[in-house]
Amino acid sequence: MSLSRTTVAFLPVARTTFDIPLAQEVTRQARARLEGLGLRLIGPDVLVTDLESATAAADRLAEARPALLVLFQATFADSTMVQRVAEAVDAPLVLWAVPEDRTGGRLRLNSLCGINLAAHALTRAGRAYEHLYAAPESPQVEEKLLPLVRAAGVRQRLASARIGRFGVHPDGFESCQFTPERLAGRFGLAVVQIELEDVFGRVRGLEPARIAPVEQALAARVAGLGEVDQAALRGTLGTYLALRALAQEARLDGLAVRCWPQFFTDLGCAACGALSMLNDELLPCSCEADIHGAITQLILQELSGAQAFDTDLVGFYPDEDLAVLWHCGKAPLAMADPEFQPRATIHSNRRLPLLMEFPLRPGRVTLARLSESQGELSLVVGRGEMRQAPPSFSGTSGVIRFERPAQDVLDTILSTGLEHHVALTYGDYVDELLMLARLLGLPVIRL
Repeated sequence: MSLSRTTVAFLPVARTTFDIPLAQEVTRQARARLEGLGLRLIGPDVLVTDLESATAAADRLAEARPALLVLFQATFADSTMVQRVAEAVDAPLVLWAVPEDRTGGRLRLNSLCGINLAAHALTRAGRAYEHLYAAPESPQVEEKLLPLVRAAGVRQRLASARIGRFGVHPDGFESCQFTPERLAGRFGLAVVQIELEDVFGRVRGLEPARIAPVEQALAARVAGLGEVDQAALRGTLGTYLALRALAQEARLDGLAVRCWPQFFTDLGCAACGALSMLNDELLPCSCEADIHGAITQLILQELSGAQAFDTDLVGFYPDEDLAVLWHCGKAPLAMADPEFQPRATIHSNRRLPLLMEFPLRPGRVTLARLSESQGELSLVVGRGEMRQAPPSFSGTSGVIRFERPAQDVLDTILSTGLEHHVALTYGDYVDELLMLARLLGLPVIRL
């Protein structure tokens, strides 16, 4: 996620009986530090020193709808200004105080006591907050605030997200169930129901001339397109075009698609290759109508700014401390091991194309899953290292070493009854996910 896309409100408060020139200088340093980190700041350039000014500033900030509110305690002040701002601005709140040199003389700022008073008042009022006690130049500013800013940006993004559900999940796949009221209440996002026949009708009505350039572009990245059933190949490529068009028309931020058996039986092709292509274009797609999977992919994509992949864990090998991730063939091509040429293939059970076949590239990965296995929403979080390895099975697969022993990860999955899908993206975003869970009030399950 680009930090410049996330609006951060910065509000400095002070009391005029303290050292105002020093407070102004520390505030200038704090603002410059945040801007130096690439944050887009809004808020007053001057110290806010009375309730009337705080109220006016809060009203302006509330209209701007920032993703995060940093309340900078430039000097001690009682809690009235903080409470007024916290009541008005619907955003995660950070209370920031600065250390003070022990000079043997006057306590010039008394900043820490200010956020202590504010923290007590907010706690009594039931208002959540984070805290930071550090000088502007301290590494703690970056270490604490950047994961928080990214998490707050994802929280705000989810509040306006629209996830398309194409069909319904297969019978016996309770792991793809979801509770719309919980999602709306916790995140604010909406689920848009679309029937599979709407997709099929569009695919059947596509002119071959629309599909030809898509095939030509894909042939430059995937070998063997000419070796698979050509009618089925055109069906998959038409599915890609139809899903992309429906997503644009319905303003969808992610798709959860019922992929089998209907795409095979009714359309004569696999959906997997289409989902791979859309995932590659940063439109998160889960299969088996897994809404939570699509949301998790969106979360990881927002954090990493790169593709996410919703997959199965199909094998654990404790003696080697390894596990295998696999899915039919819908991983984004951007995740392919550069040492391996992606190839067109057929579904291992249904024997129809188009699926992508390649092993996942090596590198650090973050794994996550929005889960309802415990009867309430929770966030599953893990990380590991994707190893360079030949394909474990047909389709898209990867060999991973978790940061925890493989046996422990397996025991966690089975003892907590986690869903069979988990999403991944490349890079380490565990701190951001843990902060996001705090902001959303989600319990965390660690892999």
